[in-house]
Amino acid sequence: MADSTLSDIELNTLDGTSTTLRELADGAALVVNVASKCGLTPQYAALEKLAQDYRDRGLTVIGVPCNQFMGQEPGSAEEIQTFCSTTYGVTFPLLAKTEVNGPGRHPLYAELTQTPDDSGEAGDIQWNFEKFLIAPDGTVVKRFRPRTEPDAPEVVAAIEAVLPG
Repeated sequence: MADSTLSDIELNTLDGTSTTLRELADGAALVVNVASKCGLTPQYAALEKLAQDYRDRGLTVIGVPCNQFMGQEPGSAEEIQTFCSTTYGVTFPLLAKTEVNGPGRHPLYAELTQTPDDSGEAGDIQWNFEKFLIAPDGTVVKRFRPRTEPDAPEVVAAIEAVLPG
């Protein structure tokens, strides 16, 4: 593993199970901070399609509920799970509600936010649905800002580039 620290950071799933990126994702991962009551929430549909389309090639989409952006993820773990599965048919793993910015920032996001986007800007998460593509070796290879749709050509191309044929 090129970056074992990222892959070994302790995480909690929405149901409270302790895990790591290494345990959740057998290959590449697309880590996305998500929210149920955001204008970008319909991105869940494209995220689920990516999860389905690329699962057999080794991609795991991981949703990270976050309530730091105008309180757009106010629900309990059960409410978040129900919303995601009934509204968007989400089957990919969801983590426990997580802080992605500020003094309570989760260690996963302390690492992820060091990665710059295509314009060279690193730092805080701008809004819900910011995406990080992590290669199978545990390195962060791409950062996509919230308004970049999960099925945008540049996201698909980046996923294709890190997955085995």
